[in-house]
Amino acid sequence: MTDKGGRYPGWEPGIELRDDWLGLVVEDIIDPDREIVDPHHHLWRHGTAENPAVYEMEALRRDTEAGHNVVQTMFIECRSYWDQDAPDHLKSIGETRTVAEMASSVPLDRAQIAGIIGQTELVLDPTLLNEALDAHQEAGKGLFKGIRNSGARDPEPQHLAIPGRGVPNQYGNPDFVRGAAILGERGLTLDSWHYHHQHQEFLDLARAVPHTTLILDHFGTPLGVGRFEGKRDDIFAAWKDHMSELAECPNVMAKLGGLCMPDNGFGYRHRDLPPSSDEIVETQGKWYAHMLDAFGPNRCMFESNFPVDRTAVSYQVIWNAFKKMAADLDETAKEALFSGTARRVYSLPPA
Repeated sequence: MTDKGGRYPGWEPGIELRDDWLGLVVEDIIDPDREIVDPHHHLWRHGTAENPAVYEMEALRRDTEAGHNVVQTMFIECRSYWDQDAPDHLKSIGETRTVAEMASSVPLDRAQIAGIIGQTELVLDPTLLNEALDAHQEAGKGLFKGIRNSGARDPEPQHLAIPGRGVPNQYGNPDFVRGAAILGERGLTLDSWHYHHQHQEFLDLARAVPHTTLILDHFGTPLGVGRFEGKRDDIFAAWKDHMSELAECPNVMAKLGGLCMPDNGFGYRHRDLPPSSDEIVETQGKWYAHMLDAFGPNRCMFESNFPVDRTAVSYQVIWNAFKKMAADLDETAKEALFSGTARRVYSLPPA
């Protein structure tokens, strides 16, 4: 049996599909021929029959074909389609298998799912971990590129729309470090989603596994709700230092996106109108600018993080914002940010 339920606690099902609200802000596509590899999106069927949260291939297609030249995408695990009849260490293989089957159905003239990041608990005994990774690779039909075993955890989850499932000191657990090293030995990557206050744990992990490529998702998710509400300037100042420190680890890459998530605290989804690309550049641009300064374009990639960021912004608008933020960069840097870095880091084929 494949599990299609089990939505994240606190998630409001359906809000990512508010096309009528998102449609209140429409923009002409900037630089429409620019080739894009979107390295971070999800597919899911969560919620219940009465209150569903569904974002599958048809919804993804509507977004990627909305005007920007998206040629490839990367699916990132989100605990969808798990095989509940499998042994515990193999349940998540159902997600990789299902998404690989979805990917095989996409016509060649449309954006292809070119890679899959699955989920496996890296603290597993090495024998079980390698068995799970072998199963992911077989199920992925050549698309499986790595693991996301996120450590996002906050002591006040009641304030979060999408509370993380991490355990205390997850990245510092010696068994986790051992598992992360095994990924590197196998040529697989490790994506990480965690919160800004967990920076030191992630930095220590990056230093402990120098031969494993780590990808920082969503700027390290600087929170702006709960006890962090109204403290954005202070958080930004500390975060800048943290990112500069992290950039000294050459095995760490960065995904630039995800700041429109509800828990970042910009409050977009509660407004009468969604933000324009100009507003996103104005309010978020300094975060992007610092990452580019610290990591450089060859270690950064723009990401949509759909449908999570779809709670706040349309696909057309968010990629317009990215293009505006990259407008003054040279062509080599633009190529890296919009496609090249993702292809290199995840070993994706040409489109």
